[in-house]
Amino acid sequence: MYIERTIFKTLRNHLNNGKITILIGSRQVGKTTLLKELCKELKPENYCLFMDLDIYSNYESVSTYENLIATLRLNGYKKNQKTLFVLFLDEFQRYADVSMVMKNVADHHPNIKIYASGSSSLAINAKIQESLAGRKRIVRIHPLSFREFLRFQNREELIEKMDRISDTRSVVLNKLAPELFRCFESFLIYGGYPEAALAGPGERKEVYRGIFDLYVKKDLVDYLKVEKIKNAKLLIQTLAVNNGCETKFNELGQVASLDFKSVKNFIEILKETFLISVHTPWFTNKNKEIVKMPKVYFLDNGVCNYFVNNFNDIAIRPDAAYLFEGYVISELIKMGVSPEAIKFWRTKNQIEVDLILESGGRTIPVEIKHKQKISTSDLGGLRSYKNQYPATKTTYLVNLNNNETLAGTRLLSPFDLDILVS
Repeated sequence: MYIERTIFKTLRNHLNNGKITILIGSRQVGKTTLLKELCKELKPENYCLFMDLDIYSNYESVSTYENLIATLRLNGYKKNQKTLFVLFLDEFQRYADVSMVMKNVADHHPNIKIYASGSSSLAINAKIQESLAGRKRIVRIHPLSFREFLRFQNREELIEKMDRISDTRSVVLNKLAPELFRCFESFLIYGGYPEAALAGPGERKEVYRGIFDLYVKKDLVDYLKVEKIKNAKLLIQTLAVNNGCETKFNELGQVASLDFKSVKNFIEILKETFLISVHTPWFTNKNKEIVKMPKVYFLDNGVCNYFVNNFNDIAIRPDAAYLFEGYVISELIKMGVSPEAIKFWRTKNQIEVDLILESGGRTIPVEIKHKQKISTSDLGGLRSYKNQYPATKTTYLVNLNNNETLAGTRLLSPFDLDILVS
């Protein structure tokens, strides 16, 4: 049974934009499912053809412009047809020549619309940067948001409660909607990969094992030709153990037996295959950003917990605060915030604000507290930031249980994050 994703409407709206739509995202986040469902929806009015390029015979059918046009004609395409013929190419990044074929089709056949997907932006960018310049639109497919997770759990009534919470001022939100918070705690542990969301609790660990065995084989080994796989796995595990912490690349190298350059390359690979996001500290002097230690977060808590081999309840997790921070960051990214616009602030005296969002030339300071009760003592970092930058209009604190206002700071529940991007 197909469960609609929020991004599906965006993909549907791309149908008549005259561009090649390219879906990128990590393995098993639902790119193939989205393409197949869109193909199914469009078929009554359009000729559609779905091709999985992991199958070599399908690649041969599209390996040259002539082969692809012949394949389309065999499937109903006519050069002068007025309706669109929609072609879906899944996992196209394996073959460099497919990008040039897509370019030729886009240039000479305005009645052919192409959707293509791939799981590595490194591999894709290397192939399409020149050949598809001005001809493509990139759509990033992320793991499920918490709202989508509830939909996959068939809990529409909890989505309605979540929407109402934004209009309900209270300091005991968890008592008003206990089942919603129980589902939220599960999401903090198991994350948002669709297959894991649909699996039973006892099966989710094996789901992640299957996903990342495939990630190592196809993304790291086959596509990106990564050597030292054992070292790469150890690096990923070390990042997972230190999820949300400031990261020293030289220390990572010592643990994983890698030199500094190799660590930087692996970090870039993990970022561009959508496992992690890297966030630099915020300074008014922008040159300082590139020399200070970044923070690294996993984009999905289920992935992080798989690599630390810990799916224990959030109540007994010593890293609960970091998982909560990771949730906030990943939800903002799923809402369209660029990872590069998410930073943090720390003084020499170790006073910190967890997030500084850069938006439209302004900065939005956001503190994140995995706490049930918030007091003025939790606002110290925000006060220091505002004292140093008095032009700051509003400060925010994301917490578990309170969406009122305290000492001029707007308190947000985990379900009110859209306020930060509105």
